[in-house]
Amino acid sequence: MPIRIIIADDHPLIAEGIKNTFDNLEDYQVVAVVNNGAEAINFIEQHLVDIALLDINMPIMDGIECAKIIAKDYKDVKIAMLSMYQESSIIKNLIDLGVKGYMLKTIPSDELLLAIKNIYNGKEYFNSDVTKALLSNDTIASHQFKKKSPLVDELTTRETEILKYISQGFTNIQIGEKLFISPRTVDTHRTNIMRKLDVNNVASLIRFAFQNGLTS
Repeated sequence: MPIRIIIADDHPLIAEGIKNTFDNLEDYQVVAVVNNGAEAINFIEQHLVDIALLDINMPIMDGIECAKIIAKDYKDVKIAMLSMYQESSIIKNLIDLGVKGYMLKTIPSDELLLAIKNIYNGKEYFNSDVTKALLSNDTIASHQFKKKSPLVDELTTRETEILKYISQGFTNIQIGEKLFISPRTVDTHRTNIMRKLDVNNVASLIRFAFQNGLTS
């Protein structure tokens, strides 16, 4: 069964380019391309959808409002954002809403395919530019007055090393290349780190790294 994707973007050329990324691939199926959040909700009401891939700035209903409704009323649909916005406040707000992925429109096609597969499988995906945007000044400042968490001692040397790279905005592929391990192994370590630290999103993971001086 392919991953069923709805794309919501009010720029036809961009939407068509995104759709072309998934065309002719048996693991993915674009079930609809719509112009705004309202059209996305209307389609999701009547059809089976696995992932809603949303732009933020759209007419009638923007991606943020659409994400709120999907997260509240259609919990089986996973939400991913594909946007040009890099403001950390917007990204953090969407993470709090339950968005499982946030990618910039500059993301390479092969990385977008990987992101969608990860999100479909219950993981999160934030490409490196988005991760860097999450490293806002208020997050950096907040760690300066925090006492070191005892959970740091639960991490292995390799996990600590990977956490540092994550906090610096590196992707699984880039971390794997630096440590001479596969991206899948990096992803396994990332999952174990989040379990040990009792966090469930990348923003919290990065915040923990800053608060405990694990960023360099």
